[in-house]
Amino acid sequence: MREFNRFYTNLIGALDYSRHLHTPYTLTEARVLYELVHAARTDAADLRAELSVDAGQLSRMLARFEKRGLVTRRTSERDARRVKVELTAEGREAARLLEERSQSAVESMLDGMTEAERELLAQSLTTARGILAGAAARDGGATREGGAARVRVRAPVPGDMGWIIERNASVYAAEFGWDATYEALVARIVAEFAGGHDPAREAAWIAELDGRRAGCVMCVRDDARDAQDAQDTARLRLLLVDPSARGHGLGDRLVGECVAFARAAGYRELVLWTNDVLAAARRIYQRAGFELVGEARHHSFGHDLTGQDWRLKL
Repeated sequence: MREFNRFYTNLIGALDYSRHLHTPYTLTEARVLYELVHAARTDAADLRAELSVDAGQLSRMLARFEKRGLVTRRTSERDARRVKVELTAEGREAARLLEERSQSAVESMLDGMTEAERELLAQSLTTARGILAGAAARDGGATREGGAARVRVRAPVPGDMGWIIERNASVYAAEFGWDATYEALVARIVAEFAGGHDPAREAAWIAELDGRRAGCVMCVRDDARDAQDAQDTARLRLLLVDPSARGHGLGDRLVGECVAFARAAGYRELVLWTNDVLAAARRIYQRAGFELVGEARHHSFGHDLTGQDWRLKL
């Protein structure tokens, strides 16, 4: 982490706000202007908390901005201890120009990347942000995000099926030590679905968090039963929420989509198979109304496990 911080600080330093961007502002001053232009109105205490800037340093900086005609400062009418800070028209223009030049500088850094590299970089940065924000929240750290995360559940598009296989294999290997036989099982399930399914009675969903893939689930006809029962029974498969996206209700959303689809398709029950070590998933199923109907020990994916069958009457 510290090595990356040094690398990234040097990389950002290469932009050299005062020289390469042809502006009279330091990086810290640019951050203050950026926050002010996006917050419209705020106070000095908000800025200190958001940017982790020393109170004395921030006060001197705002005094310079005020002298240049970039901001106005006034005591809050509701609380005399708080100082309201607002950009002037000149300040908004300065912030606009700074953001425009910063954007151009970043674009020049990305020019040498392929489209795939850019997409991978964006996904990686979003994942890192989610993991670090979640860790800070669990540790009681104070993080302030710019509004609630954007959650979207959609139908799969080309490329999603490969992602389902990769994420299932990677997550279960990392968290439970499951071997490649689990990846093979997921690959068979995905291949069977992608190779030909009845869209009126079978479906899959991808959950997105802030525009990146973060979860999945499938609803398929239960071919393990005889012909008549298969017409009445659907099976929920491959529910997954990426570790970086947990805590946003994606699992409940995905299971809810699956249940609603199964009902609309005319199934009488929805079943699933899981393992007792998957405690978080079991809690999602219980909230959705599933009931545990059977358990059996087995050795799969390199481990001794206890499989569980769950059922929801529709």
